[in-house]
Amino acid sequence: MSKAKPAVDALTEAQARNELEGLAHEIAEHDRRYHAEDAPTISDAEYDALRRRNLAIEQRFPDLVREDSPSRRVGAPVSEKFDKVRHKVPMLSLDNAFSDDDVIDFVARIRRYLKLDADAPVVMTAEPKIDGLSLSLRYENGRLVSAATRGDGQEGENVTANARAVTDIPNVLSGNPPEVIEVRGEVYMTHADFFALNKRQEEAGKQTYVNPRNTAAGSLRQLDSSVTAARPLKFFAYAWGEVSEMPSDTQSGMVAALDEYGFRINDLMKRCESAEALLAQYRQIEEARATLPYDIDGVVYKVDDLALQQRLGFVSRSPRWAIAHKFPAEKATTILNGIDIQVGRTGALTPVARLEPVTVGGVVVTNATLHNAEEIERLGVMIGDTVTVQRAGDVIPQILGVIEEKRPADAKAFEFPTVCPCALKTTVVREGIGTGGEGVVRRCSGEFACPFQRVEHLRHFVSRRAFDIDGLGDKQIEFFFNDPDLPVKAPGDIFTLAKRDADNLKKLKDKEGWGATSAANLFDAIEARRAIALERGIYALGIRHVGEQTAKTLARAYGSWPEFHDAALAVANEDGQAREEMDALDDIGDAVIDSLAHYFGEAHNRELVERLAGEIDVQEAERPTADSPVVGKTIVFTGSLDRMSRDEAKAMAERLGAKVAGSVSKKTDLVVAGPGAGSKLKKAAELGVEVIDEDAWFERVGA
Repeated sequence: MSKAKPAVDALTEAQARNELEGLAHEIAEHDRRYHAEDAPTISDAEYDALRRRNLAIEQRFPDLVREDSPSRRVGAPVSEKFDKVRHKVPMLSLDNAFSDDDVIDFVARIRRYLKLDADAPVVMTAEPKIDGLSLSLRYENGRLVSAATRGDGQEGENVTANARAVTDIPNVLSGNPPEVIEVRGEVYMTHADFFALNKRQEEAGKQTYVNPRNTAAGSLRQLDSSVTAARPLKFFAYAWGEVSEMPSDTQSGMVAALDEYGFRINDLMKRCESAEALLAQYRQIEEARATLPYDIDGVVYKVDDLALQQRLGFVSRSPRWAIAHKFPAEKATTILNGIDIQVGRTGALTPVARLEPVTVGGVVVTNATLHNAEEIERLGVMIGDTVTVQRAGDVIPQILGVIEEKRPADAKAFEFPTVCPCALKTTVVREGIGTGGEGVVRRCSGEFACPFQRVEHLRHFVSRRAFDIDGLGDKQIEFFFNDPDLPVKAPGDIFTLAKRDADNLKKLKDKEGWGATSAANLFDAIEARRAIALERGIYALGIRHVGEQTAKTLARAYGSWPEFHDAALAVANEDGQAREEMDALDDIGDAVIDSLAHYFGEAHNRELVERLAGEIDVQEAERPTADSPVVGKTIVFTGSLDRMSRDEAKAMAERLGAKVAGSVSKKTDLVVAGPGAGSKLKKAAELGVEVIDEDAWFERVGA
């Protein structure tokens, strides 16, 4: 975690100078990634926070404002890939408002600057802030002559050929336009078009895109205009640069004129006469955000009277007469279109919300977890509701709540299924918890008979910590599970793929998405995994409650596949002695033993295991030395070790039958301490635990 920065009021002049230098470079790099590469690496909220910090320091230390200050520039330098276009009128960016108070202060500042009474009306427009790429289009005598990106605000990139390929951009204007007019607006991509494009990319085996904004920007900035023409780009017009003869004296009138000239304008734009009216429109647009077919990230307010705009002028990189009121970061509202049930490897049924696509934290979100039936009941969510969605980092999106006043009359309650959604329609059971009450987890009782669970078991089987078969990921497992020629329904089928392919008339290499090389590589990768360590083989079976550490404990205790297999069968057959012996193992309790008994008690599972065992070579585990002086002891290693690494020390102790713990407790038998040992050494002294050094450890174990 990064160290918190000191408050601006607490900075010394030297600290402020250093931080301003760092912020100038950091923000410039983020500008380059966003404007020039269409590949931002931080969220809008994080970027805005950097700019606010920079501005706050500059306001406290005005003599330290740098020539390359972010407050003095717009956008990023023009890419060398494109010719440059000099904007006749600079394309400046807007200051941001993040709260209602910021908006109220903005309106008050305008009144003070214009020397108006505190309650005098100031007519403004409020319109959605489109999350796309800014573009300036120059028309002479009604014909498009050039198109340029914002660039650094003074110079942009010449993307004229690409702009002509955007269907919303007219090559010839309608009506009676001025002799010269520069029309400015935003290039964007709708949610539907974005998902259709990603689907085509995926079907073609190509990289998919992250969000509509970056995709639209990258599409417009292609060197090959035919690529742009193939992308479904759209354009909203909302501003202008150079105009030879103004068709109106108001902001709203100018936008109406752009509509007459053949441009698309946003129908959510509204004239307001007070801060309260602006905020009311902000709320209305924020609520409508979920239903819009395109991304917006705020609402823009502009003084409507162009003469007043002229009087207000500009401050540094931004106009005094406009501001962008940003939506809260990492949250959004959208429509819950439905709830699907996903069945996991262990049969757990998880409800997943299917959402109207919305961008949250720079990523388009279409699904969100609802966890379980109790969560649906707690939220009171119904299909058709407008919901608030949150996403943080890489965490799966979740629904925070319902906007009940937006609930439609035809909203439907969701009934959690009592049978599995698989074709077999097996019964769903609820697990008991604690003293026997019904649990929140609902599971399909079909186990391997359930196709959903079979696919998830197969995915687990080939996962990195199990068999780790290169080239056999989730998509390939799905392919083979459904393939009529080379079906893989159980783990053992994986190891017969090459032989079955050789015997088939229809070869894998001839199937869509495959080729001779990819098929051969897969068969080689499978062959390389026929030999498997015992603990990985046990873990790969996907038995409930048997994770990596438990599989390792079982492997070390039984030593070989036959002995583990026989012990598990004995437990399944209610052999009391076998259960007692297994229960005596460290970290093995009733939950694990019951799971093993249930798994090996099923005839289908036993058949699956026998088929698999006939195809692979399960290597014996390294057994602990029976007469080791540390058998059964709990040992903690602390401090630096000279003769071996910490991992080597742990492996050695476990081979000798010891258990290695990460912290000192009453159960600790021995602490091996090297130089730099700290709190663990002190804890050992408090508890009276024996402490020895590394040399004494080697002497004790006879190594």
